[in-house]
Amino acid sequence: MSQEPERADDILRRALSEALASVDPALAGRLEHDPDSYLDLIDLTSRSAAEISQLLHFAVTSARQAGVSWERIGQRLGMSRQAAQQRFGRAIDSIDVHDAGDKRRLFPLTAFNEMDALDEAGRTGWHSIDYGMYFHDVIQSDEQWEHRRVAAFGSSRHSLESDGWHRIGTMWFPWAYYARPTGKPIEAAKPPAGSKP
Repeated sequence: MSQEPERADDILRRALSEALASVDPALAGRLEHDPDSYLDLIDLTSRSAAEISQLLHFAVTSARQAGVSWERIGQRLGMSRQAAQQRFGRAIDSIDVHDAGDKRRLFPLTAFNEMDALDEAGRTGWHSIDYGMYFHDVIQSDEQWEHRRVAAFGSSRHSLESDGWHRIGTMWFPWAYYARPTGKPIEAAKPPAGSKP
């Protein structure tokens, strides 16, 4: 008798359960004999739900950055275009665009051109220190820098960190960004393309 293939929702539920269990490895054992451990389970699950909600916001922001329409986002979420834009659009549409001192903002960027812009900036010594919807904030040093973008949920992040890459800011789901100096002298001391003084 062949076994039925596992459904995507079951796979997701198992993966989330394993992730929760890894946060508090002793919780499963305590559930057998400690009624208060169920309150700990509620707390852990509630905090996880809040994090998942934040990841959903990041995913929508990333989709918009990649040029996906509000209509398609709404369809995927089972809601109208207007409902999706009302729920997720405020944070996306209220980005502050400014530059100060020796910090520059590369803007506007998309998921499809940001790495080329960072490569170009890195050759002239500029490297990212923060990022958000459509932008990277960069500062300059006296050596070239390289940048990487990896899936936030992948295992490659750990190997990058052990190879001297520095994580930039916090995760911008679905991406994590890294930079490291190359030790090479800069090509020319000029502002990065697409930045404003």
